[in-house]
Amino acid sequence: MKIEFENTPLVKTESRFEMTVDGHTAFIDYAVKGDKIALIHTESPEELAGRGVAAALVEKTLVWLEENGIELIPLCPYVRKFLVRNTEWQRIVPEPYKSKLN
Repeated sequence: MKIEFENTPLVKTESRFEMTVDGHTAFIDYAVKGDKIALIHTESPEELAGRGVAAALVEKTLVWLEENGIELIPLCPYVRKFLVRNTEWQRIVPEPYKSKLN
């Protein structure tokens, strides 16, 4: 994660993880599936494009999931791509879903 986003807070709402940068909010929609969370859709405003905000948002969300002992169901294509590039985070993905990452 870029150092400029380390102190940017992650906000969890009833259905989203959000991060606001320069007045623009990037978000990941999620759904609770029993004791797991499915990340469904990631969106970052055009104004934040190319700055690494979406990647920082995903990483902060994964940290939150791990700290709270929640496994990840990666349904969002961006999140799946992030997990392929950052294999260390596959540790919070249950086995049946890991095979779908490659």
